[in-house]
Amino acid sequence: MSRIVLCTLNARYIHTAFGLRYLYANMGELQAETMLLEFGIQQRPVDMAEQLLQQQPRIIGLGVYIWNVAEITALVGILKLVAPETVIVLGGPEVSHPPDLPAVADLADFIVTGHGEISFPELCRQILAGQTPTENIIPGKTAALTELASPYPFYSDNDIRQRIVYVEASRGCPFKCEFCLSSLDVTAKPFPLQRFLDDMEQLYQRGARNFKFIDRTFNLKTDTSVAILEFFLSKIPEDLYLHFEVIPDNLPDKLQQAIAKFPPGCLQFEIGVQSFDPEIQQRISRRQDNAKTKANLSWLRQHSHAHIHADLIAGLPGDTLHGFGRSFDELVALKPQEIQVGILKRLRGAPINRHNESYQLRYDPNPPYAIIKSRDMSFDDLQRINRFARFWDLIGNSSRFHNTLPIILAEQPFARFMSLSDALFAIDGSTWKIALKRLFELVYQAMTETLDVPQDTASRALALDYSLNGEKGLPDFLRDKPRQTKRLKANQRQRQAQPLN
Repeated sequence: MSRIVLCTLNARYIHTAFGLRYLYANMGELQAETMLLEFGIQQRPVDMAEQLLQQQPRIIGLGVYIWNVAEITALVGILKLVAPETVIVLGGPEVSHPPDLPAVADLADFIVTGHGEISFPELCRQILAGQTPTENIIPGKTAALTELASPYPFYSDNDIRQRIVYVEASRGCPFKCEFCLSSLDVTAKPFPLQRFLDDMEQLYQRGARNFKFIDRTFNLKTDTSVAILEFFLSKIPEDLYLHFEVIPDNLPDKLQQAIAKFPPGCLQFEIGVQSFDPEIQQRISRRQDNAKTKANLSWLRQHSHAHIHADLIAGLPGDTLHGFGRSFDELVALKPQEIQVGILKRLRGAPINRHNESYQLRYDPNPPYAIIKSRDMSFDDLQRINRFARFWDLIGNSSRFHNTLPIILAEQPFARFMSLSDALFAIDGSTWKIALKRLFELVYQAMTETLDVPQDTASRALALDYSLNGEKGLPDFLRDKPRQTKRLKANQRQRQAQPLN
């Protein structure tokens, strides 16, 4: 039994609740009376409530995020009905910006805003001592990073074997991009480097090989970035998978030299381009040198083995369907292995909300609060982009259509893929639960009927891709058409080219 339970709902099993481990690490003398419980958003609220209450807790702390707020609301509703004496404390980004709070805030006993490593343990001590605060919104106190206990010992062996290990070498962000909550930070602050590397060494010795850095600006301080990369290079790099979020226009020579040493399969860079439109960048307070961004992306593709996951956001203030398409075409030309087409979300507290009226930004009232209409993009436009994004994941990002994708995109990537997306949806009426064979059939039909690709050209490329996916036997609509499949397949394996070449 534990008097305090720290809990959240992860989007997927592979994810781990990094914030909860920070809280647990900093509970002080209360740590012995505290336990962690993680669930998935797919689980039934009533079953989660049962497991929580089996601990007979006095206090339940719940981390609330944009991806779990609906499920947390249902869970708290049950908890307050069957165990009203249990104190419910909410924390996390979704409840950190009063008075802009979700409905679940009305059900909770207390809310801790911002960082909770100091404020949450203090609140628990008061509650357990019978000194309940009169105010139910408790401002989070910011601790010096040197004073925080490390969360890394509280990754279990199972976490290390089966799940993502999140780490952070710094907190905060010096940039003011208005769509991001990190724009509220004053600056980025590093953790003591040697202590951080000692923590990474301990995780590595325990068997951790998949490290996801959550730093907003990993490459902000070149010397620190290089030191971290060299630490991992001193291991067996082929063993490792490292994910970093990097500033797109900051890649000095010293950092390039370190990156170039990594073998294939080790590095993934998440690069937030978001938009190449200078007017939109200025409007949302985003400082980005587009020329340097393009040069850096080109260098990474030509001189490193890093996997590039580049982000674009549709629906920014003043963005149009045509304008978004221009950014997409410019990014495709730089050949990242993945392009994530994101849709603008309404984050509580984000400065971009100041544009809501002037640009008529209208968001879905249900989480994750995606934009559904603006002054410059209609509801239909944004629905089409949502479908475009889904089909792009299935076709453009999946690596399953290596030979077919260049034929689809040709010289007008956005326009042609949008036409393909519209056609796929018109034929099937869905973007979800499409079996692989059915997807190939749909793409063949859309290519030949909508994009006017010759049947032999479409079938030859699709047949080769189908075989390279490990599928046995061609489906009927491709059978016997591509006579040269075996020879092309052999050549393909020799080239081992990348998806967007």
